[in-house]
Amino acid sequence: MAPTPQPARDVVRTRLIEVAARLLASEGPAAVTTRSVALAAGVQAPSIYRLFGDKDGLLDAVAEQGFASYVVQKPPVDTDDDPVEGLRAGWNLHVGFGLANPALFRLMHTAKRTPAGQATIESGTEILRQRVRRVARAGRLRVPEQRAVALIHAAGTGVVFTLIEQTDDERDETLADLAWEAVCTTILVEPRAAEPTGPAVAAVTLRAALSNLTALTAHEGALLGDWLDRIADSDQQVIRPDAG
Repeated sequence: MAPTPQPARDVVRTRLIEVAARLLASEGPAAVTTRSVALAAGVQAPSIYRLFGDKDGLLDAVAEQGFASYVVQKPPVDTDDDPVEGLRAGWNLHVGFGLANPALFRLMHTAKRTPAGQATIESGTEILRQRVRRVARAGRLRVPEQRAVALIHAAGTGVVFTLIEQTDDERDETLADLAWEAVCTTILVEPRAAEPTGPAVAAVTLRAALSNLTALTAHEGALLGDWLDRIADSDQQVIRPDAG
């Protein structure tokens, strides 16, 4: 048998992913079988094995497509005047996407990540890093950028998993807001204290602007960055909310 032409192969592959995603959303993971997907897509089951290896490979592709559809919804970083509000908009998108697509969200965070899928995830994380850096440059970030990114990601994903495990009648609609407030207390400096008043906040703020400094050589910039990271990590105010 002659191999399937590439354009036709891509069309079949896309159709199978779309069908699997619809079955996942409407009937849950148990409904996504090679037989049910092939039947709904109007192809023979062996097509799934040729294109994806097995059912797990198909689910990996569905998760990859899920991440792509999520990332494309992220608003551009520079469209908001307030960097903290931009960070909150990203949080709201993350939580909203998870609640609207619970089965897909669960799959996205449990399926094996393909190289293409990992690249898509990284592009989404980079948007979060850029948003956090804008907050740092505004003098509003209390902790090192990497820690802030990790905390936002962990808290946001944890909140979604908690909410989608709850039944509709027991779901705590305030949980996401409470989690966001807890994250803000840990990573942000209050607006009234936006001028860096301690070494950790000053270090974080300068660290965010380090890439724009032209007076230093690459070696000097790397050395200063290491010093700033150590200052930000060592000061106890990075984990203590403002007094008053």
